Amino acid sequence: MCQILFALDRHPRYPLVLAANRDEFYARPSARAAFWPDQPQLLAGRDLSAGGTWLGATRDGRWAAVTNYRQVTQNTAPRSRGELVTGFLCDNPDPADYLASLLARADDYAGFNLLLGTLNGVWFADSRSRQIRRLEPGLHGLSNGELDNDWPKVVEGKARLAAALVDDEPDWAAIYALMTDREPAATERLPDTGIGLERERALSAQFIVTPTYGTRCTTLLSRSTAGEICFQEWGFGADGQAQERLAYRWQTGAPSLDQLR
Repeated sequence: MCQILFALDRHPRYPLVLAANRDEFYARPSARAAFWPDQPQLLAGRDLSAGGTWLGATRDGRWAAVTNYRQVTQNTAPRSRGELVTGFLCDNPDPADYLASLLARADDYAGFNLLLGTLNGVWFADSRSRQIRRLEPGLHGLSNGELDNDWPKVVEGKARLAAALVDDEPDWAAIYALMTDREPAATERLPDTGIGLERERALSAQFIVTPTYGTRCTTLLSRSTAGEICFQEWGFGADGQAQERLAYRWQTGAPSLDQLR
């Protein structure tokens, strides 16, 4: 997952509006979002190489998402970052306790940023500062650097998300258009993370397309004040080719589930 934009308590009817793009090598196998047979409360895509996930939500309203941290040389680690998400969503621990336990063994994983959400708040921790934060209401953006940093895609993404939340109903079409925008940032605005100008430009777009690596799916996750959760996923193949949209809607605490079309 390489871009997560979310609004906490910024809309009168939706305390959570989250939009995320997962960027990955096209050759890495993965499954589309679904409720897992071995964890029927968990809705998520699945990394078929290591078994974890990049973003998921549960029937009781919890959610979690992970991004890696951009480094010129990626360190190897014995464990997959995808299990950071499933460990929280499958076992239902207290968020702060879970993060404290995780940070004590952070060296088992390559560099990561981790978001954990419940009906009562959102927590964040990363493998660099090793600090735990409960996030304040507002607009937040997370790519492959620090939370709410000044990368063009984060700054522009937060501004466009804010503009989509001004009416009684969020402008879902505008949020989708934001996440699928393939326009790179202007050269003079690019960060210097040590990967070279050409790659900085390619990765600066909200939606990434390169010959071997790009945006594999876009996810919209929302929770209303009435407790209704909606999870939508658009899949994309190599070179950004669109696939089927999947959508699920459910009420926290209720057994019913609607699969939308």
